[in-house]
Amino acid sequence: MNQVGDGELTDRLNAAIDRAIADKRIVGAVVLIARDGKPSFRRAAGLADRETTSPMREKQIFRFSSLTKPIVTAAAMALLERGRIRFEDPLTQWIPEFRPRLADGRAPIITLRQLLTHTAGLSYGFFEPADGPYHRAGVSDGLDQPGLSMEQELHRLSSVPLLFEPGTVWHYSLAMDVMGEVLARAGGAALPAIVEQLVTGPLGMRDTAFHIEDARGLAVPYADALPEPIRMSEPQIVDFAGAGISFSPKRILDQNSFPSAGAGMAGSADDMLVFLEAIRTGGAPILKSDTARAMMTNQVGELRVSMYPTAAWGFGFGGAVLVDPSLDGGPFSMGTWRWGGVYGHQWFVDSEQRISMVALTNTTVEGLVGAFTIDIVSAIYGRP
Repeated sequence: MNQVGDGELTDRLNAAIDRAIADKRIVGAVVLIARDGKPSFRRAAGLADRETTSPMREKQIFRFSSLTKPIVTAAAMALLERGRIRFEDPLTQWIPEFRPRLADGRAPIITLRQLLTHTAGLSYGFFEPADGPYHRAGVSDGLDQPGLSMEQELHRLSSVPLLFEPGTVWHYSLAMDVMGEVLARAGGAALPAIVEQLVTGPLGMRDTAFHIEDARGLAVPYADALPEPIRMSEPQIVDFAGAGISFSPKRILDQNSFPSAGAGMAGSADDMLVFLEAIRTGGAPILKSDTARAMMTNQVGELRVSMYPTAAWGFGFGGAVLVDPSLDGGPFSMGTWRWGGVYGHQWFVDSEQRISMVALTNTTVEGLVGAFTIDIVSAIYGRP
């Protein structure tokens, strides 16, 4: 566990990480930072398995949850470049049987662009009460129900009314899971094969996949609790937004689980940093420079990205984009591209400052939206 970079940066980051572990807010973490394409900080800290006192390793494998989204989005961009799909293709061109309706009974046209930008009218079950329509239909958020097939998932999801007319509202959703099936049909292979061919293979992301054979390499997942995080059971409900998020840690080990394009991959921090740096520096060898730039450019106009408290952030392809730093109040530069994963992760790319950061933890949801992430960002930028 070594760190490289200027001494003050290292000291600030070590202090933030050590404090989170000492306060028992997280169990373990891997934090990697690159500046100008060179490693500026790397550290594995805490425990991958608290009960066996197994230390966190730099090459630890984590359940990625929504870190999956930008990776699969890049695969979609690669198919777009090849002319296999188009942004304005109606969804029914690729999945004719998927025809969700609005509350008034109409079945509107949903485009691939709307799927990629979370403006298709879909949602997540964790945003609604426990008796909400997604729960009644048995829809999976891509984190639970091991063994559920894509056919079953699409049938359940299409039975639930859309929240709004597609294209009129931004709402975080299962749209990427539907997009994953589009990629499989357009690419003529299973989604994992498409992503490996177009993204993870060319980038050498050998640790990243939709299925893990051996659980011994995986960081044990924990959930927020007092006086310390609890080891996740099977399944585990964690308070978040509406009814809470249902996790099934064994899902990644079940090859019969549908490949969730929104939450289904696992991988290492090193792999994620390689991916982010590829996009930041122009997309090679997976995308053209204009396409990589589009991923980090706001694609939803004035639509409000409701995951943030102000209108400071828009949404590109695969992550949020900072469009008004004055409203955000944070240290990020204009155009910063960022997102996270509910298993306890955050990443960002600040192209103006030429910084890429990956912070993976095994603690839900502290590692996503808790003080740990705020402290890490403050340490990077040297702000209190």
